[in-house]
Amino acid sequence: MRKAILCVDDEPLVLNSLRTQLKGHFGATYSYEIAENADDAWEVIEDLVHDGVDILLIVSDWLMPGIKGDEFLIAVHRRYPRIITFMLTGQADDTAIRNAREHASLRACIHKPWQESELITTIRSALEADT
Repeated sequence: MRKAILCVDDEPLVLNSLRTQLKGHFGATYSYEIAENADDAWEVIEDLVHDGVDILLIVSDWLMPGIKGDEFLIAVHRRYPRIITFMLTGQADDTAIRNAREHASLRACIHKPWQESELITTIRSALEADT
């Protein structure tokens, strides 16, 4: 079964950086999907699920148009509780982070600008813990 990691952020530069860093460290082990907002992310999720792809992890920005990252991750967790959730943000407040931890089983919150080593170590740890 194919396995995927989904990154959601309204900044294309951030998405491309995430995909490049993830692919550089995990190679062809996973497919790396991106979405610029929550609506696009839901489309990607539905398509992947329909195609039988196992979505292992979602990295989502917090401040996005339409819906905040914590609200999006909570909605994802309600429908797909096995997906590991991460928030990547420069602006989330403590309440939003706490909300995501309590209601979306948020695994970690990584602050922008992130260190590639921290991102990869945190994601690797989460993936290994869930295998």
